[in-house]
Amino acid sequence: MNNKEFRKYAHQMVDWMADYFENIEEYPVKAQVQPKEIYNQLPEQAPLKGEEMSVIFKDFQDIILPGITHWQHPKFFAYFPANTSFPSILGEMLTATLGAQCMIWDTSPAAAELEERVMNWLRDLMGIPSSFEGVIQDTASTATLTAILSARERVTNFESNQNGIAQNNFRVYCSTETHSSVEKAVKIAGLGKNNLVKIPVDEQLRMQPAALEKAIQEDFKNGYRPMCIVAAIGTTGTTAIDPLKEIANISQKFDIWLHVDAAYAGSALILPEFQWMIEGIEQIDSFVFNPHKWLLTNFDCSVYFIKDKESL
Repeated sequence: MNNKEFRKYAHQMVDWMADYFENIEEYPVKAQVQPKEIYNQLPEQAPLKGEEMSVIFKDFQDIILPGITHWQHPKFFAYFPANTSFPSILGEMLTATLGAQCMIWDTSPAAAELEERVMNWLRDLMGIPSSFEGVIQDTASTATLTAILSARERVTNFESNQNGIAQNNFRVYCSTETHSSVEKAVKIAGLGKNNLVKIPVDEQLRMQPAALEKAIQEDFKNGYRPMCIVAAIGTTGTTAIDPLKEIANISQKFDIWLHVDAAYAGSALILPEFQWMIEGIEQIDSFVFNPHKWLLTNFDCSVYFIKDKESL
């Protein structure tokens, strides 16, 4: 495809995208296909030659689109909110055009400094203390894994990455309503599923601080080393809000890393009337929320804030 063809098809694509949003209610919310229906319409062998973009786009409309669940549909209420927007789409077009690997300052200085500045904007907008610094992650699951790894390194005086975990008696605590990513992170971090302690919840499905403190005390008595607590601001299944201030006091009392998973409801913190959700935040160690849920940003965009950046 040359520059002239690219310009032609790009205009056509943008027109289709605008029409899609204008007429999205005409689509069924859920894909009306059976398992393997899409797969069986695709050639068994990869094509030996390229095809015209018009042919490829016809395949997209005839084969792919019927197999799409339309997350932007106004009647889509499954899972969690995932709202994109025209500015976000245009931003994706620009970053795709630049095609830059923005992993460190040297590879793309503007990207690194833009990220740092925008993270500060978000931090201040959400009422997070200025002692925290932020970095973009792909998902909240990755951010939670990062928090648990950081907690593991702190409790082992940064030796487990070098020498491995000689004596695995480290404990992680979360509520019974917490997202499954915490259990996955515990496994990946080499701690083992049995060292994840799930704390019971109250009638509002919030973690019970008294039960948390009791579990920690029992673990100390039994020779375990409590390492990390994960509190939730908006659990995925029920949007429960854990009592952060009480949990933070417990983490301070026992010197335990406190990570806040605000992936779902964290965006609400931009509204002053929801600041009550993070009372005690000055005592936490790390915090994650997903702009790709409520802030009209394309997948995937998670923001991870940490108090002690050297722990990374």
